[in-house]
Parts: sequence; C-alpha cells; structure tokens
Amino acid sequence: MPPKYAIGIDFGTESGRALLVDVTSGREIGSSVMQYKDGVIDERLPNTNIKLEPDWALQNPNDWLEVLFYVIPNVIKENNINPDDVIGIGVDFTSCTILPIKKNGTPLCNIDKFKNNPHSWPKLWKHHAAQSEANKLNKIASEIPNSFLPRYGGKISSEWLVPKVMQILDESPEIYENTDLFIEGGDWIVLQLTGNFTRNSCAAGYKALWDKKTGFPDNNFFKLLDSRLDNFVEKKLTNKVNSIGERAGFLKKEVALKLGLSEKVAVAVANVDAHVAVPAMTVVEPAKMVMIMGTSICHMVLGNEMKIVEGMCGVVEDGILPGLFGYEAGQSAVGDIFAWFVDNCVPYSYYSEARDKNIDIHSFLENKANKYAPGEIGLLALDWLNGNRSILVDVDLTGMILGLSLSTKPEEIYRALIESTAFGTNIIIQAFEKAGIEIKELYACGGLAEKNKLLMQIYSDVTGREIKVSASNQTVALGSAMWGAVAAGKENGGYDSIFEAANKMAKLKDETFKPDSKNHKTYSVLFREYEKLYNYFGKGENNVMKIIKQMRVLK
Repeated sequence: MPPKYAIGIDFGTESGRALLVDVTSGREIGSSVMQYKDGVIDERLPNTNIKLEPDWALQNPNDWLEVLFYVIPNVIKENNINPDDVIGIGVDFTSCTILPIKKNGTPLCNIDKFKNNPHSWPKLWKHHAAQSEANKLNKIASEIPNSFLPRYGGKISSEWLVPKVMQILDESPEIYENTDLFIEGGDWIVLQLTGNFTRNSCAAGYKALWDKKTGFPDNNFFKLLDSRLDNFVEKKLTNKVNSIGERAGFLKKEVALKLGLSEKVAVAVANVDAHVAVPAMTVVEPAKMVMIMGTSICHMVLGNEMKIVEGMCGVVEDGILPGLFGYEAGQSAVGDIFAWFVDNCVPYSYYSEARDKNIDIHSFLENKANKYAPGEIGLLALDWLNGNRSILVDVDLTGMILGLSLSTKPEEIYRALIESTAFGTNIIIQAFEKAGIEIKELYACGGLAEKNKLLMQIYSDVTGREIKVSASNQTVALGSAMWGAVAAGKENGGYDSIFEAANKMAKLKDETFKPDSKNHKTYSVLFREYEKLYNYFGKGENNVMKIIKQMRVLK
C-alpha cells in the first residue's frame, strides 16, 4: 500500500505555508512557504494614497489565494509524491481575522465600488481600532444578568468579531449594509476550496460569542448595542456552526484541477492557528499549558469542567478537542517586541559585529544577554508594546522600561524585554491556578521556541516549570494536517478521531528546559516588583499610558 498524505495549510500574520505529512507516521515530507505580497496593511491601502489611522491592521484576501495556489502544488512537486495519495487538507488561520463578503463569496474589497474604503478589507487579528466599540459592548454586557462575559474573562477584546463589526457599522454603514456575511479568513478559504459555507465552532466560540449550548447571544443584546444590529446573527452570520473535526466537503473540480489534486480530497472545517497546535504537541488532557510562541503568544489549556479565569480570552466546550473545555489566554506581542527592538534600538556596530561572526542579530544579542545572571542588569520592563490581551484586556496600555541609565547596553534591554514577556506569561499561569485550574507542565512551539534557548530557559526559570518543546518546527501546520487526516476518515487511510491522530502523528523533542532553583528564587523577587508595576499602570491607579497615547492620536 502506498503511503497516504495530509496537507496542513497555515495562514499566518505575514505568510502562508503548506506542510505535507505522512498520515501513518507523522513524518513531515516537506513544506512550502510564501510571503503575502501586501503583508500586514497598517499604513496605506495597497496601490492608493489612502492612509490608515493608528491601530489599523488589514490584509489582502487575494494574497491568501495566491499563497494557497502556490504552496500546495509546490510542496507536491518538490517532494515528488503521487497527488492521488493525498487524502485530506486542514486549514488554520490567525484569528479573529474577518472579512465582509457577498453571498457568492466575493470580498467587498474586490468590488470597484468599495475597494477604496478601508472597512471593505479584511481586519487582521491585530486590528485594534475597535477599542471604543469593545468598551461599549463590555459596559452593556456587564449590565445584563447571566451574560456571556464571564466565559471571556470579564471582557471582550477589540480583536474579536463583534467589536470589529460595530466599528464598520459606526464608521462605514454603507459597507455594513452591503455585506451579506461577515466571515473568518479560515472559513473563507474553506469556501474557496469546497464551495461550501461553513462557520467553524472554534472561531465562533472564542471570537464571536457563540456557545455550544446556547448559540449566539439573543437578538435583544445586539439591539442594545445598536438598533441597526437588529437580527444581526440571522442577517450577517447565520446560526449554523460546524464542529471542528467535521468534513466541510471535498475539493471543487476547478480547484482540484488548479491544485493538481483529486476531487476526492476531503477538506476539514477550518480552525484557529493556536488551537490546532495543542494535539500536535501530544497534549490531549488537562493540567498542561501549550504556548504557541511567535509574534505573540497564545496560551492553551484543557479542562474537564468550565471555570471562570480572570482575563482569559475564552473558554469553549469542545473548542480545542471534543469532550473537553478549551481555555485560551494570550499576550498581544512577544516576538514583535524583539523585532521592534532590533529594528529601532540596536546600533550599527552590533550589526557589523554580528555579520563578522556570521550570525543574525537576534543570536548575537542572545549570546551577549546570556552572560548576565537574573537581576544583574538592573532593569524591569512591562511587555505592553501592543497592549495587553490577558489578563487586563486593554489595547490602550503601552510598554515601559524601568531602571535605564547612561551605562545601559542594548543586550541588557534585550534581556529585560525577554524577562518581561516571561513575567507576563507567569501572570497568566497564576490567573489559571487562582481559578482552580492546575498547570503542571508547559509545552512550547513556534519560532521563538525553536530559535532562542535563552528565552526558553528564562521562561522556565521565571515560571518554575519544565518546558517541553515540539519536535516539529511547523507545529501549527502539522496540527492542521492532523485535522485533515480526521476529515478523510479511517476508511480513506486517515483517522476517526483527533486523539488517534495525535497518538500517531505528534512528537516532542528529547531536550527540555528545566528551571534553575537559584534563578527561580531571584526571579520570584523581580516578579513581585513586576506585579506592582502591572497593577499600578494596568488597573487604573495611574492612567498616564492612556493619556499620552491619546495625546499622540489627537495630534
């Protein structure tokens, strides 16, 4: 019998990739990656002089299709496999990334009449310009008995679907009125592949206020938000939600031809990028936190029952794996912070020396920062350069570095920034444990986990927990391939459950990061000081960050 393959398609913030996986062994045969031509659109609309306001972040759906129709044929061609042996495709997407479309699936930004209106374009997860709408939503929801707010840690983020739709309604009612459906990026890709409209339960649950038992909030709530949102769910979302693990359909004939695949290839209902990583790291039970570490960090935890965690992004029944409650928390910026630092704050001499040593600037700074012991740099930072997702849920907070002097070196700041993100993760762990959800072990995947051993050791030392690392350097795409294998089913060479797929296809590295007791003791002292700053600037005692940010926006 020839081997059977599944393909995981991972749509990230800057690029998309396809990972080809042997379904039986989990062996990764090959991958193909392509950058989005327009990347993150946060300054001007493509090919125009239309300037975007602060906190906007858009994408071009045509970039997604270009990636899709390049990476799949390319990964098959480069690895010389028989296309007929591909049995399933899984799709994950950064979320909440929503786009307004017509009933035939056409994005409004592809219609001449609307293309110069920024609200017709997909709003990426990191679009934070709907904070005032989120504030309004949270205020109204907090006054409703037995509302959904506790399921989201007490606040809905401006990153989620409803605040983004409210912003469109407030600022561009024409786009709202001409939108037939607001759809997640992942669901739109599945629509392109199969011709079938599906709304995946993962994104609906975590990002769109949906609940397995009660569905979306009732219409009275939406009318309280705005009378123009009357019948919002029926008109703009639809009540039908598809469970993760379901088969959305098979490849359309014209799409199969373009991809070079069979029309018999099963396509899974779309999923959210961070969530598919959990089973791909062998995690299928409670008391284990999975950290997907990249431009931001998503913290994923499984539980046997629903509990309320302060500042969590959400808890959804069957949200990550069937039969379990899936918890999500996160940090809005981590890798982005280090990228900002090297792009703006590192002197030319450091780049020159790194070039002489034939290493990249991050590795160069890591080596220099590794020479310091915890506490030795005399710096303490707040990691809010892109706001705070968990547990404060406030995009108007900003970053801070305390302890700078004329003798402070770049590598010291670099280390302080790493430590601040580790402290931020520790805050999240504490919030889970205060809610009665035990976190015994940490699991990590993503670019940071792969590339920066100093960062991983600091996280272990700060949290006092061992960290296990994914064997795959493309864990998210692997997770999508696993769901693709489940969509195909055992009768076609795949699996009948994600638990079976995880048992066969997921693997961890032998190397782990274990906490140093001496370092943990020192970091515990620093963490208490971090907490003081966290509460002082983050919980309303001193709103200087918001005041100066507002002054900048007004100017």
